[in-house]
Amino acid sequence: MEMSELKNKSLSELHRSLGEMREELRELRFKVSERQLAQVRRVRALKRRIAQVLTAINHRAKAATKPAGQKS
Repeated sequence: MEMSELKNKSLSELHRSLGEMREELRELRFKVSERQLAQVRRVRALKRRIAQVLTAINHRAKAATKPAGQKS
């Protein structure tokens, strides 16, 4: 998922996808601990996507609280 795609999504869609990704990460961690997951790299990639979604959410929150006359 690219950052440009995240910018086009609504805030509720971002929160929904964040919840889904966190649930998937939880399941992957269980599989890693039980040695059922062959591709451990998927955990790293998923954590990165979660961080990107959180960044997009935080940018929107920061932009919403910024006074009207200030530049970024």
